[in-house]
Amino acid sequence: MTRTVSSATDGEVPAKASQPRLALRISLARLSVRPRSILILAVVPLAAMAYAIWGATHDWHLGVDSAVYRAGALTLLHGDSLYDANTLLPEPSWALLPFTYPPAAAALFVPLAWFPVQISWGLLTVVTLLCLALCVRIAIGALPRPAEDGPRWWASPARSTIVFSLVFLGLEPVWRTIFLGQINIVLMALVMLDVLVIGARGSRWGGVLVGVAAAIKLTPIVFVGHLFITGRRKDAIRGFVTFVLLQGAMFLINPHDAAKYWTQTLPDTGRIGPVHWAGNQSLNALMNRATDLAPWASKVALAIGFLLLIPALWLVIRFHRRGQALASLLVTAFWILLISPISWTHHWVWVAPLTVLLVSRLPKTTPATAWKRWLGTFLAIFVFVSCVLLILPNGRNVELHWTVWQNILGSAYILMPVVLAAALALRWGLQRRARRKAEHVHAEATPD
Repeated sequence: MTRTVSSATDGEVPAKASQPRLALRISLARLSVRPRSILILAVVPLAAMAYAIWGATHDWHLGVDSAVYRAGALTLLHGDSLYDANTLLPEPSWALLPFTYPPAAAALFVPLAWFPVQISWGLLTVVTLLCLALCVRIAIGALPRPAEDGPRWWASPARSTIVFSLVFLGLEPVWRTIFLGQINIVLMALVMLDVLVIGARGSRWGGVLVGVAAAIKLTPIVFVGHLFITGRRKDAIRGFVTFVLLQGAMFLINPHDAAKYWTQTLPDTGRIGPVHWAGNQSLNALMNRATDLAPWASKVALAIGFLLLIPALWLVIRFHRRGQALASLLVTAFWILLISPISWTHHWVWVAPLTVLLVSRLPKTTPATAWKRWLGTFLAIFVFVSCVLLILPNGRNVELHWTVWQNILGSAYILMPVVLAAALALRWGLQRRARRKAEHVHAEATPD
């Protein structure tokens, strides 16, 4: 493994060096003449689709969340209410859950309504797997160019994309997203494609996909702020206008549901699920578990989240000025995961591009001389591969009785970005101190 960033200090690179190198047309053209690569990339999606077809013939229960998405689309098409009841009539008996997304999401889920439940899960899984590969390719394209003496596997984006995409199936947020039929990886792909590729090239369509992602699930609206902070004001405006237009259209299509969602459903976080569940990896969940559901816990969590906004903004701007667009985007992504009232483990799919970034920064030295960075990278990835949360007792309010060590393990996802950011800030501080000391010694040694 070699360092792919050549710089004197912590991988700093000129802004031009970090400009997006991903050209989708060129990448697809290169892929089209590599039948073996196409076969490897297609084998898992095809297997998932075959599994879905087999499941449809045997009435298997595939994709709880995708079944709810499909039911939401059917409910909208039938002219019924999405929010008047806790369940929807088109939902199968094994997926009786409330529809918690904005009404615009139901409209965008309409293609799922054209197929049986199991086939809808299979199609969404195929799209999810392709989006995962796309996210990996975009992450690699956003990195500085690999060193000329770097390893061939890292210098080949196609090979790296295939390797990472297959390995990432072992990440708990990824396989749980696929298992549940969730939309998280698709939303991540929309945001990354917009911020790191389309908008970064100065396209007039910059920001639109961020607005679409936010219309499906509100939390991506934070990336409108990311675009604004990083100087892409027009993209931010386009993203916000897209979001408003999609949501506003629902007041014309279904005014009852649109009004009810924004006035009653959205503030009701209990509709999504108990905030103290082990699967909720947010500051809100941590505080509620630690305080036995104290009435002030959520307010304290929100206050902590806004305090973390200060270092988060500093990191976003610092990375952006260094030309490290991927790192800047990841800071925003993990901050919203922390501050959101509900961040289920499958929402943490952003660990996939983070892993690409961490692996790319492993230095070109032996583990003996670079053990800190190797260890940090291993621990960050291990948190999401180990399924540590699954070994803890959970359900029926048992989380409220966790011991201290169980609370630490049960908050592993929450602690990872906080510890990583703190370690990075400490490293930068020590480097800055060392440079100042060296400059001081040099100044004293230089004769007048």
